Amino acid sequence: MTHSMIADDMAIFAKVVEMNGFTAAARVLGVPKVRISRSVAQLERELGVRLLERTTRRIGLTAPGRSILAHCQRVALEVEAARAALLPVASGASLRVSVDQAYGRLLVAPLVPRFLERFPQVALRLVNAGEEGEAGTYDVELRSDGRLAEGEVASSLGTPPMILCAAPAYLTGKTLPQTPSELGAHALLWSTTESAPQLRLSKDGGTVAIPCTPRLTSADPQALHAAVAAGLGIGVLPEFLCRNGLAMRRLVQVLPDWQVADKVELQAVSPAHRAGEPAVRSFVDFLAANIVPVLAGGGAQVPSGA
Repeated sequence: MTHSMIADDMAIFAKVVEMNGFTAAARVLGVPKVRISRSVAQLERELGVRLLERTTRRIGLTAPGRSILAHCQRVALEVEAARAALLPVASGASLRVSVDQAYGRLLVAPLVPRFLERFPQVALRLVNAGEEGEAGTYDVELRSDGRLAEGEVASSLGTPPMILCAAPAYLTGKTLPQTPSELGAHALLWSTTESAPQLRLSKDGGTVAIPCTPRLTSADPQALHAAVAAGLGIGVLPEFLCRNGLAMRRLVQVLPDWQVADKVELQAVSPAHRAGEPAVRSFVDFLAANIVPVLAGGGAQVPSGA
């Protein structure tokens, strides 16, 4: 079997699971039901495993079916995205975008005017993540917590480097830490949900963990940044948020040779059945084109900060 045929069968298998039936999948894809059945059967023969348990009323995934489903969904998404790339964003298209308090407001909000100028035919609605009555109704949600439920697909928007920094006012009269172990004598400000927090730092392939009790924890990097700028302690912050403050010497980087080991990946998450639509694809592509350079520092505009 050719790779293109395998890709077609994988995409059809994903659609059968999404629609919970061969008939519904055939209706959505606009092909005869027998074509759907043959495609899934051919994929099972090619892989040498049974993917679905079929009864007269329902279908169910076998263990191999569950293990391959995510791969098939990605193939289906790429097929739909390739088709959508040839379609313009329709006039009257609407988007519901969910933003979290951590990076959504910080990175998405400043881009909204530019997106609306670029796509005047799109009506955009911004909602706060977790807002009552909005759960499950988003087209795109910016996340930084790694969540991805069944039926969702994610596009990576980058991993912002995290650094340790402090205001000169905080460091006045104190000894600037030269080793990670010396951080224990300082007030730390960072985002953690651990009951026994440990700040993990890495250097030259090795990692150390520093037990500590943060003076302030928050999922909002702007709140942490404000506390650091006020001289309340050493903060663990995304580098792009500190860039201006470091350049103007309102902030000082602490332990610059060490890296924060725990990374934060920003993702644009969409329901699988919406991810390939032109308006959704255009918004995610727009985010990637504008957020990734900011995180990398490649001359892109940085949100204002100390």
